[in-house]
Amino acid sequence: MSVIDYLLLMVLMALTTAVTRSFFFLLANSRMPPWLQHALGYVPAVALAAIIAPDLLMSGGQLAINPSNVKLLAGIAATIFFLLTRHLISTLAFGMAVFTLLRLFAPAL
Repeated sequence: MSVIDYLLLMVLMALTTAVTRSFFFLLANSRMPPWLQHALGYVPAVALAAIIAPDLLMSGGQLAINPSNVKLLAGIAATIFFLLTRHLISTLAFGMAVFTLLRLFAPAL
C-alpha cells in the first residue's frame, strides 16, 4: 500500500469513528421505539456471553464439550453457584477456586 492509501484509510477510519460516536447526538430530538429500548437492555449480557462462550467451549480451535474441559466445568459450577446465591463477587471467587482446584487436582479428567 502506498502512503496515500494509508492516509486515506486513516481519514476514513477517523470519519467512521466520529459518525458512529456522534450518531446519538445527531438524533437527540427523536425517540427510540420502546421495543428498541427494551432490546438494547440485553446488549451487555449478549456481549459478555460472546466473549466468554468461546473460551469455555473451545480448546485448541476445536469444540470441547467433554468432562476433560476444566474451564467448562468451572463455568457450570460458577453458574450454579450464582443461581443459588445471586452474589457476583462470590461467584467470581468460587469459579476461580473451582477452576484452580480442577487444574491442580484433576489433571486426569
